[in-house]
Amino acid sequence: MADYIAVVGGMNVDICGRPAARPVPKDSNPGQVSIRPGGVGRNIAHDLRLLGMEVRLLSAVGADEHGGLLLQSCAMHGIDTSLCLRAEAENSSTYLYITDEQGEMQLAVADMGVTAHITPAVIEERLDALNAARAVVLDANLPAETLSYLASRVRVPLYADPVSTAKAPRLRAILPRLACLKPNALEAEELSGEKEPEAAARALLRAGVGRVFLSMGAQGMLAAEGKRLIRRPCEQVRVVNTTGAGDAAMAALVWAGVHGMDLERSLRFALMAGAGATECLEANNPALAELPERFRREQGD
Repeated sequence: MADYIAVVGGMNVDICGRPAARPVPKDSNPGQVSIRPGGVGRNIAHDLRLLGMEVRLLSAVGADEHGGLLLQSCAMHGIDTSLCLRAEAENSSTYLYITDEQGEMQLAVADMGVTAHITPAVIEERLDALNAARAVVLDANLPAETLSYLASRVRVPLYADPVSTAKAPRLRAILPRLACLKPNALEAEELSGEKEPEAAARALLRAGVGRVFLSMGAQGMLAAEGKRLIRRPCEQVRVVNTTGAGDAAMAALVWAGVHGMDLERSLRFALMAGAGATECLEANNPALAELPERFRREQGD
């Protein structure tokens, strides 16, 4: 087993509009527009690098200018993209979203058709690299058949992010193979049929998931494993932008898992990472690099 994490999922250009004041629907709102690299898979890979892990990313980009920029950005942050593919006839994925004046996302449109090119055949060509990793992280931007193929052929621990309620059902068939699942409350309800967070977490455990970390937004996070359920509130921080918080929490859960942390410590570490991400305008907060040492000090290690 090699000393790296493999991430298989989406990579896209994020275009964000943030109004200067409370947004007025169906009107032009003065504010700021930013263009940055993003995507759940790419963001998790970037955050794992900040946490000090070696990372190999398997994603897809188009042959357009955005694709080249995304690959260059990964290289700049030390993310190995040798497993990635370029789809010549496709545009690279784009994620367009609008926040309110506080940075809370209000509406988003994801154009991620290029991820359909990550087929079981593509995975088969890269299986040796995936099975050599310490863990593989999946996001539900991948086609359902690709997720099923991965679950049937990858032997190392699998971590999964449902991405959205529209894409979460793609994970349903592979729940028994997941070492760790990090849904939000709506995604957990979609996958479990249970509205109440504790009931949803228990249902997902019964479906075969090893650990469930259910994000409840401002209400914190619920962690579940075996018969244990733990709730913790959010860290108190000054929120600048919530985009990327879930990705940082997912990266922290992978870091915690490969370092053998128990459920409670993993939960604490994920909450710290997610909170730190909200303190930065970027989806990936460079301060995440300091988190492992800060966590060790706070835990008395």
